[in-house]
Amino acid sequence: MTSFDVVVIGGGPGGYVAAIRAAQLGLSTACIDEWKGADGKPALGGTCTNVGCIPSKALLQSSENYEAAGHRFAEHGVKLKGVELDLATMQKRKEKVVRQNNDGIVYLFKKNKVAFFHGKGSFGASATEVVVDKKEKISAKHVIIATGSIPRALPGADFDEKLILSNTGALAMPEVPKRLGVIGAGIIGLEMGSVWRRLGAEVTILEALPAFLGIADETIAKEAARIFDRQGLKIALGVAIAKVSTAKNSVSVQYKNSSGEAKALDCDRLIVSIGRVANTAGLNAEGIGLKMERGVIAVDGDCRTSVPNVWAIGDVVRGPMLAHKAEEEGVAVAERIAGQKPHVNFNTIPSVVYTSPEIAWVGQTEQQLKAAGVGYRVGSFPFSANARARALGDTAGLVKFIAREHTDEILGVHIIGPMAGELIAEAAVAMEFGGAAEDIGMICHAHPSLSEAMKEAALAVDKRALNI
Repeated sequence: MTSFDVVVIGGGPGGYVAAIRAAQLGLSTACIDEWKGADGKPALGGTCTNVGCIPSKALLQSSENYEAAGHRFAEHGVKLKGVELDLATMQKRKEKVVRQNNDGIVYLFKKNKVAFFHGKGSFGASATEVVVDKKEKISAKHVIIATGSIPRALPGADFDEKLILSNTGALAMPEVPKRLGVIGAGIIGLEMGSVWRRLGAEVTILEALPAFLGIADETIAKEAARIFDRQGLKIALGVAIAKVSTAKNSVSVQYKNSSGEAKALDCDRLIVSIGRVANTAGLNAEGIGLKMERGVIAVDGDCRTSVPNVWAIGDVVRGPMLAHKAEEEGVAVAERIAGQKPHVNFNTIPSVVYTSPEIAWVGQTEQQLKAAGVGYRVGSFPFSANARARALGDTAGLVKFIAREHTDEILGVHIIGPMAGELIAEAAVAMEFGGAAEDIGMICHAHPSLSEAMKEAALAVDKRALNI
């Protein structure tokens, strides 16, 4: 039986990064992953790389280019005639991007001398024995569980990836549906709805919650709802799904709207994006006495499970299901195994919705601070007053800073606008170092740049904004 210091079960963002870091620290390390690509070859990277973050961003970019060519280039003096959609080529490009990321992880494993086993990993007779495909046995001093999550199905509407689609099917449609239904107005629902709307589908999103994008700051959510409505995304809130039925080439959703009226949505394809659940099936967690809690693996603040020397990270544990959160936990666990004392600050983990405009935030929302009774001040700045955004022709949205009332400590930053996912990094850095809004306001930002909106919003906390 081959022995390792560390065996990681799962090769997604958290798992492969944990494996690399452990190997860098001199620990003999193996990673087990069962993903296969469309070509049947091993496809490291988990859901994120194969049917999540990476392919969705590739399609989002392609669909934005298509819409810009057909509708926005003319205002820049670029006139095009006969713009055509070649969805097959778009999908091939997406697959190429995915494979490049898969191969990149394989290269990193070889570079860092991480042993890779392709197959399903599970616990054997003990917590120190890991089995690959119920055949090959591996001995491990430490095991890191990083098996990620799977899409949650709607009761009575199982995924067939042809008519009723999870994120996997939503990314692989061979043709643009005329009518597309989406259940769930969360991050996945909004991103996928945006892709197919830009490519020509009539998109209707049904959301059970009464408020739109409730995880975001209310100011940002309201601005997003206004922009998406103007773009043509139809979003119904407070709905209750009664029944989903399929015909040969269509889907019908029976539901009640927020007023209790019976309604029906008939569509050609239906994307169900109502959340994700921890992927622990087949792990033999119960066989080694692994404690579960609310559907996820129970861990302490350092990602230790109830079983000695077994750790768990990412989507299978508490906290937001974000690839970068899993990566930070993976690095931290590898360093703890090596005897170091790292720390992950969950309050400075940013979230991004890659719609157009992008939505990003870090820290607390205004509604959370109100509920907690925390005194605060707010400063905001619209991209319509930013010179770089005007030059880009992309002026929708704003930056909002929230700072503690008496100390000016940054408590949260919320953005909707161009490159929000990149701009939020400055806020995360400032918050990680305990920065104040004034600190950002006093830093010289390049002109003209979108980042100046960050400076102006920070200055606005003290009513010192210069360009509005």
